[in-house]
Amino acid sequence: MLQEKKLGPLAQIMMGREVDGTVYYWTAAYLVDGLLVDTGCSYTAPELIEYLREKQVNQVINTHHHEDHVGGNALLQKEFGLDIYAHPLAVSLISNKMELNPYQELVWGYPEPTIVKPIQGQIKTEHHIFKVIETPGHCPDHLSLYEPEQGWLFSGDLFVSEDQKVFRADEDIYGIIGSLQGFIQLENQELTLFTSIGKIFPEGKSSIKRFLDHLEEVNAAVANLVAKGLNAEEIKNSIFSRESSMAPLTGGHYSIQNLVDKLLIRCVL
Repeated sequence: MLQEKKLGPLAQIMMGREVDGTVYYWTAAYLVDGLLVDTGCSYTAPELIEYLREKQVNQVINTHHHEDHVGGNALLQKEFGLDIYAHPLAVSLISNKMELNPYQELVWGYPEPTIVKPIQGQIKTEHHIFKVIETPGHCPDHLSLYEPEQGWLFSGDLFVSEDQKVFRADEDIYGIIGSLQGFIQLENQELTLFTSIGKIFPEGKSSIKRFLDHLEEVNAAVANLVAKGLNAEEIKNSIFSRESSMAPLTGGHYSIQNLVDKLLIRCVL
């Protein structure tokens, strides 16, 4: 399923596999001034192509290599011959078949391997210049796009909410913190933050600060419970009461326990 939402000069493109009238998970792409940011999953690629036939698209950026962000790449190249750019570390990952967990295959599917070009320091469109910012944490090849004149920041999967608790097993929580702290240092007093799950934060810096405060509180609670001798699962249950429903659905790939385990690393060193 594909749904469009107009945001002034931008279009938000929400995509997700629909089964029996239910969308498993929505992922957002953005179209601005001929630039397409991410391409959704393989299941929604045909819908994306039909949507874009009436649009002006000159170039495509993948914020990172994950299957729900590059799934439309192959069909876009075949239909429109577009250049697609990504972080240099993502080039080989996107050009080869990925290894997916069962839930990932069900929800997003395997993207067809495609040849993409390593991105440079900025992307120019007719009316805008987007700075490319390396933002590791969600994965090493993650990048974000920043348009300083408008204060637009396309953050991919690096930031999704002010109180995020559920994390992937392979995420680097301290890398995420470092990348988000870099956003706070950007010259704009405020930012409009466009996320890959469709949430938009018009006071992006304030939202990021609240998220960092949230992580600091969780980290302090973890350290306190470590000092009391609690183990990882006991710490999780004490702070959050119960695990997320995503944990059993993803075999633990997404869970609250992952956050606790990552914070524990520094507590026990």
